[in-house]
Amino acid sequence: MTKKDQDLINRIANGARAGRISRRDFMSYSAAAGLATAGATSLWTSSAKAAPQAGGTFRWGVHDGNTGDTHDPGSYLTRTMIFLAHTHRSYLTMINGDNTLGPDLAESWEASADASEWTFRLNPNATFHLAGRPVVADDVIASLNHHRGEGTTSSAAPLVADVVDITKVDDHTVKVTLSGGNADFPWIMTAYQFAICPANEDGSIDWQSGDGSGPYKIDSGEFGVQFALSRHDGWHGEGAWFDKVELITLNDANARQTALVTGDVDAISQIDLKTMALMGRDPNLQLFNVPSGAAITLPMLTDTAPFDNVDVRNALKLSIDRDEMIEKIMFGAATKGNDFHHSPAQPYWPDDIPQREYDPDQAKALLKKAGAEGLTVNLSTADSVTSGAVDMAVLYAEHAKAAGITINVVREPSDGYYSDVWLKKPWCLVSWGSRPTPDMMYTLAYKSDAAWNESRWQNERFNELLLQGKGELDDSVRAEIYREMAILARDDGGTVIPFFNNFVYGARANVGTPENLAASWENDGARAASRWWFTG
Repeated sequence: MTKKDQDLINRIANGARAGRISRRDFMSYSAAAGLATAGATSLWTSSAKAAPQAGGTFRWGVHDGNTGDTHDPGSYLTRTMIFLAHTHRSYLTMINGDNTLGPDLAESWEASADASEWTFRLNPNATFHLAGRPVVADDVIASLNHHRGEGTTSSAAPLVADVVDITKVDDHTVKVTLSGGNADFPWIMTAYQFAICPANEDGSIDWQSGDGSGPYKIDSGEFGVQFALSRHDGWHGEGAWFDKVELITLNDANARQTALVTGDVDAISQIDLKTMALMGRDPNLQLFNVPSGAAITLPMLTDTAPFDNVDVRNALKLSIDRDEMIEKIMFGAATKGNDFHHSPAQPYWPDDIPQREYDPDQAKALLKKAGAEGLTVNLSTADSVTSGAVDMAVLYAEHAKAAGITINVVREPSDGYYSDVWLKKPWCLVSWGSRPTPDMMYTLAYKSDAAWNESRWQNERFNELLLQGKGELDDSVRAEIYREMAILARDDGGTVIPFFNNFVYGARANVGTPENLAASWENDGARAASRWWFTG
């Protein structure tokens, strides 16, 4: 059997598991791939047993939500906002379970030769929940424009800063014109801020009502507490097996895990890693440990003393023992970081850059050079940031003592952490979700004028390279561009990146999942509500 035939068999088996293919078609495709009838029957039996079943209420405990959250896509930030958005709203494109790019509202898309124009054709079957009408080009244009222009407050504005014009070709076709080529533009449309909302007559969007065109519609809810949703009969995509979904904010790790163990919820978005082994032995539960491009970062405000001195910044980067932190805090569920926000899960990974190791003696020398011997700094964190966030900061403080550095760990309230601490306190611990390309990550968090430039780092050469990388269609040249950017961020930037954390989450044993789980966010790329099902 050829590799091509085997790939075909794997695809049709996955189709059977996901309930997308009938037995008749399965047998026909298997024969075309050269599989004998007996083998095809056996494969169908093993695959179809896992086929999704419709019904039930999916109770989903999420670890990060605030009372100040909103339905405004430009303000999406917490896991509750992001997970809810992927449940009740739609995007032009989506990240599939195997981490490839797939369609959502856009059935197809194509680019001009230089990737400066992108044309998206919309699914004519997509409809809004409350408005009760089809999703059309005007809605897409208004939704993308929500993140553009001088008046926008959207955190995603840097991602569409190079958009020159968005035009309606017809009711179901939209053309986006860029100032230059951007090979990643369809990937950018998966960013959680680019949810499509109904357009108002004045060209703005109706985000306030919570209307959307996703797999589930909101019946009731309160941010920071709970949302109740039911299946949208006009859902244009695959899945949405549950009748209803309850998305529950459970910031406290003990409460969240207790709810899973007792069966009060069917799935949770984050497992306390200290209990991972114990919970894994519970036959009523299933745990998922998914490597990702998500990262823990410790951004220092580079325009604020003492972090305005590059030697101080690098001394702090040398004062953390990443290996011990991964072993003791993450229990191995992480990939070692190197102080640039480009992970092995993303394309163009520069694996030849020397790994920064724990070196307190070198850190001492840099502090002496900076005139900052005996440095004392505060590091803000909160339990809700990530599993073990406070313990992580305390362990870092122990590491830094060998370099003569005193790190005072400041335990901040979980509620309002990202509005009151992040981007405001001089040094804090942050959890970033995964982005599919390095361009998206660097544009959001490192570009000089980005709203989420969390270290306020300014580097002219880095910004020049970022612009070059967007339009470069030669992969080898693009890889070199991202390599130089990584070195600049590593050696001059203001962010300590100890590791890229795996997504570790759990579900009850009767929850069915696809064979592949997306690594873009926890719970299958934040799409558990539409991709998972009950097995009995």
